[in-house]
Amino acid sequence: MRVVRIQSLFTLLALLLAVPVLGVGSSWLTGGQGSLDVLGHLFHTVMGEQARTSALLALGVALGAALVGGLTAAAIALLEFPGRTLLSWALLLPLAMPAYVLAYVATDALQFSGPVQTWWRAWQGEAAPRLPDVRSLWGAVLLMVLCLYPYVYLLTRAALANQGVRLLEAARLLGAGWRRQWLGVALPVARPALMAGVALVLMETLADYGVGAYFGLNTFTTGIYRAWLSMDDRQAAAQLASLLLLVVAALMALERRAQGRLRLSSNRAGATQAASARAALSPWAGVGVALLCSLPVWLGFVLPVLRLLQLMWAEHVHGDFGLPWQAFAQWAWHSLSLAAGSAALAVALALGLAHAARWHESWHTRLASRAIGLGYAVPGAVMAVGLLVPVGALQAWWPEQALGPAWRAWSPSAVVTGTVVGLVYAYLARFSSVALQSVQAGYAQISPSLDESARLLGRSPAAIWWQVHRPLLTRPALVAALLVFVDVMKELPATLVLRPFNTDTLAVVAYQLARDERLGEAALPSLAIVLVGLIPVIGLSSRVNAAR
Repeated sequence: MRVVRIQSLFTLLALLLAVPVLGVGSSWLTGGQGSLDVLGHLFHTVMGEQARTSALLALGVALGAALVGGLTAAAIALLEFPGRTLLSWALLLPLAMPAYVLAYVATDALQFSGPVQTWWRAWQGEAAPRLPDVRSLWGAVLLMVLCLYPYVYLLTRAALANQGVRLLEAARLLGAGWRRQWLGVALPVARPALMAGVALVLMETLADYGVGAYFGLNTFTTGIYRAWLSMDDRQAAAQLASLLLLVVAALMALERRAQGRLRLSSNRAGATQAASARAALSPWAGVGVALLCSLPVWLGFVLPVLRLLQLMWAEHVHGDFGLPWQAFAQWAWHSLSLAAGSAALAVALALGLAHAARWHESWHTRLASRAIGLGYAVPGAVMAVGLLVPVGALQAWWPEQALGPAWRAWSPSAVVTGTVVGLVYAYLARFSSVALQSVQAGYAQISPSLDESARLLGRSPAAIWWQVHRPLLTRPALVAALLVFVDVMKELPATLVLRPFNTDTLAVVAYQLARDERLGEAALPSLAIVLVGLIPVIGLSSRVNAAR
């Protein structure tokens, strides 16, 4: 009975995290004629442009990420060339660079007074034609490809390294030419992983707010904020968010279908065989492949980090006020405390739900797991709007006159928007699925025979968890906490909307300073976000190299 109560508690907590998604969907039932009028106005004026810009952005980023990620994965998995070992993990480094940070750096470097165009005019003369403006749709596509291609690279490389190399070797022995080997063998093997990676890239692209807002692009995500903040219509914003949510749900179904077709197996012997079967290139061809594979690393990580360091140093030495170290400490504390608290709560929820499902799996534990899994694919803008819609409905029923003014601080609106409660709730709703996936992967490595042996020895479910599961789940739980921690540090849209007064984070401050063209001051918080993002990338790189 106690196990059932604990299971029901964690299931209820998990289902509560799906409230923002339900709030977005219910906006069509609760919205009045005013919100429909606003939506109609948007439909006849800007919604067509929003849909077109979002579609072009998503299509461009998907094609670019598939091309860059797929080709680099094929080169690393199937070819032997100088620098391959170094590039195999270096190609993951752009994953630590948030797209909005890369947008700030690219704008500073490529603007008319920036170093690139200054060098261009010095080389070509003052009459040299101006370079294209990076603050455009094509610029957003290029920058987001540089940040997001590692999703495609990671999945495609795993598929090719586990199966593709040995199949290509068999095709060579059967006399197939290189064109048939790559198009007839490697591409079909990599296609499910490539599609899964592209689906993840599309979800990240549609969820982006920082790049679109900074470049002035009229996308669905920026349109949600304008409908909410400029037109002051929360219901219309929620209805717009529901349209975006339908697209995200379709992408989730595509990603799950592609992931379901992945049937990969890996072992040490297979990895050794694969290493010996990679095709060796001639010296000049190997150098050319190495240079091409290193290009996204330089453009997506190395050069931006060097530029951030240069801007930070210039602001420290020549800035009018110097770097705001005292304010930076406060921003860092807000970011670190919110990230650490959210990570701890997400891991605790994941451990409880995974243990309840392992002890006695039922339909409601599976429903709770699906509800949590939906959150990660929901954009931060949708999550924020979906949270405030039910809060506004509760606020309308809050009996403030009956309770007195003293209870005003405890009203739903005051608690959610005036404290960190709403912000942490949004973080948990978005990122608990990351923790749950890591914990479930850890549980999959624990043999059920250990539980049966403990039961025969008379151990209770709590004792089994403490004495058997907890030691074995320490590493997966730490990995889950780290992933949630970094995701919260980089989260921008939900934080912009839901943060309480005087609770700015590094991501919010970097966005606000860059928006005000104070890029030198924005370099410090931006660099801090990148350095924190490096932690899981380094861990992921070590695991990838260990499995190569």
